[in-house]
Amino acid sequence: MATLFFGMNQSLDGYVDHDRMTPPSPRLFRHFIDQTDRLAGSLYGRNLYGLMRYWDDDQAGWGGAEYEFAAAWRKAPKWVVSSTLGSVGPNAELLGSDLETEVRRLKAEFDGEIEIGGPNLASRLTELGLIDEYRIYLHPEVLGKGTPFFAAARPPLRLVSSEQIDDNVIRISYAPLP
Repeated sequence: MATLFFGMNQSLDGYVDHDRMTPPSPRLFRHFIDQTDRLAGSLYGRNLYGLMRYWDDDQAGWGGAEYEFAAAWRKAPKWVVSSTLGSVGPNAELLGSDLETEVRRLKAEFDGEIEIGGPNLASRLTELGLIDEYRIYLHPEVLGKGTPFFAAARPPLRLVSSEQIDDNVIRISYAPLP
């Protein structure tokens, strides 16, 4: 059975904004390459899936790490939750309208970890009690505004682990209390 986790880079004041945060260090990017390479798949909302499609095509100026991440991302299955998209790209599938049934099916059919992309989708899956772990990659930045990591109230959580990833970023993992 697969484990669902929601993990994103977050500022000290609780926001996620890839455009406004400092780009990941080489060590943090390596962490994400390795994590992506081990995924059973990724579950995205429409907006984040649209952003991640960047990795579908090689880009001018990429170095070795970018090619490695792209290869890892391309090989992992992707499932997209959207009522407006008519089609999705390579190795991706649109999920049906019954989110709970679809995600329970994915958890039952796959082994390993499935990442959840985007705070709004994570909020919906939290309401359904389907997220097994929340991973905050805490950056020493204060954005002052943006999309909050937690888009809505969460059930009580317990600390699972913490790990310093690079000189500035700590990953803090939480799981819902039983």
